Amino acid sequence: MESNSALDKKGFIYKVNTNLQDFWLNLSDSQRSIFKKIWSILTYKWQWQIILNAPFLVIWILDQTIPAVHSFDMQLISSLPIPVTIKTLLGFG
Repeated sequence: MESNSALDKKGFIYKVNTNLQDFWLNLSDSQRSIFKKIWSILTYKWQWQIILNAPFLVIWILDQTIPAVHSFDMQLISSLPIPVTIKTLLGFG
C-alpha cells in the first residue's frame, strides 16, 4: 500500500518537474531574464528571513533539548517580588 503511494508521489513530482522544464524552455530570453530577476529578489528576501529567524530557531532547539531551562525559569519567576495574587493567577503560587 505504501509503495503505491510512494510511486504516485514520485510520478506526480516527475510530472511537475517536466512541466516546469517545458514551461522554462518555451520562454523567450527576455521572459527568462525577468523570471530570474524575480527569483533573485524572492530568494534574497528568503535569505534575510532565515538569517533573522535563525537565533529563535537555536533558542527553540535548546529549549526543547535542555529541560533545566524550564526549572531555571520557574525559580527565577518565583524569586521575583511579584504580588502573591498575580503569582497564583500565573500558577506559581
